[in-house]
Amino acid sequence: MKRFAAKLKVKKGDNVIVISGDDKGKKGTILSVDTIKMRVLVEGINKVKKHTKPSASNPDGGIVEKEAYIHVSNVALLDGDTPSKVGRRIEGDKIVRFLKKSNKTL
Repeated sequence: MKRFAAKLKVKKGDNVIVISGDDKGKKGTILSVDTIKMRVLVEGINKVKKHTKPSASNPDGGIVEKEAYIHVSNVALLDGDTPSKVGRRIEGDKIVRFLKKSNKTL
């Protein structure tokens, strides 16, 4: 089965707020986007503990805490302090993103 990359309305570096799940209400910046699985990695959100074996770079091993991906539907772009939906429109010959709540171009 072939999987296709979805065109998401959020990008790396966007400020978002989590709108559902355990971290609901927390804000962060998108670190990376997985367009095939439709998931985003947000700074400081969805922290998980990973047990690591000793290696050359980490001779002690141990438990490492890091962020895990969350689904893109669980985040909303921030417009100041309030969440907003994102739209796309053509301006000139380019497609630009805009915030639907305030009509600001991103």
